[in-house]
Amino acid sequence: MASSSCFLRSILFSSPTNLRSNHHLPTFFPKNHLICSHSTSSRFESLSVSSIGTGSTKKSSDTRRKVKSMARTNIGKEEKKRVEIYDLEENLAIDLAKFTADLSDKFCKKRGAFTVVVSGGSLIKSLRKLVESPYVDSIDWARWHFFWVDERVVPKNHDDSNYKLAYDSFLSKVPIPPGNVYAINEALSAEAAADDYETCLKHLVNTNILRVSESTGFPKFDLMLLGMGPDGHVASLFPGHGLCNESKKWVVSISDSPKPPSERITFTFPVINSSAHVALVVCGSGKAEAVEAALKKTGNVPPAGSVSAEDELVWFLDKPASSKL
Repeated sequence: MASSSCFLRSILFSSPTNLRSNHHLPTFFPKNHLICSHSTSSRFESLSVSSIGTGSTKKSSDTRRKVKSMARTNIGKEEKKRVEIYDLEENLAIDLAKFTADLSDKFCKKRGAFTVVVSGGSLIKSLRKLVESPYVDSIDWARWHFFWVDERVVPKNHDDSNYKLAYDSFLSKVPIPPGNVYAINEALSAEAAADDYETCLKHLVNTNILRVSESTGFPKFDLMLLGMGPDGHVASLFPGHGLCNESKKWVVSISDSPKPPSERITFTFPVINSSAHVALVVCGSGKAEAVEAALKKTGNVPPAGSVSAEDELVWFLDKPASSKL
């Protein structure tokens, strides 16, 4: 990948646990390069067996249910939303892997690249089937470009680092080229790191790695994989925070996160909602109330209720998370 004004650089997959925490920059990150290698209630219209399945998963009502709902976005277009409910989290992980692998195959063949964004938290665990057979050997990993929807401004070997979480459980197990993994420069301030990450995204637009939405002008990622907190936050967009209303920037910083660590960077809703496909993966009874509020648009709708996608939004829920629907 050619260098640019933002000095794109390959990230070497050295284990974060081997990084020296007393250095602002790990020794393999050149200091002259940037680290970024750069309220209307909705109705459920039908309940049926899902059309997305795997060979090892029975398509029966005791395994999973599907709730389809159609909602209108604030620009008046029809948004396709599908809600998948699984009795077992294991089956959720199996279908999420197939869903991701199918999109990878589609976009790799269609345009020679697959741009994937992940969050932190339990989402990474739900991707575990991708590092197993048959996907680990069949996916065209060389064409993947891997991003984070948000990141904590901490060293990469810190337990709060989303990079470390993804590396330990996912990146270290699949052959994505190091130059196709885009981490933040945590040596910068949160504000500077956000600006740096946005600059890198714009470079990838200029080099045709990353598409731009024709309808919004924001970057259009092929797939955004999101988790959700018990309060209904997604990325680092928290209930009642002003950043939920940001409408111009691609990436912003937050210095007063209600959940530690306080300093982070995050994609904005216009970027999230310009993605072609979005998967919202939510497990556990502790998130059931937020799921209900987000999907039924009841009470104070949490940030997760503002998530949409240009092609398709799919909620992957286990049974406890869906218990209040």
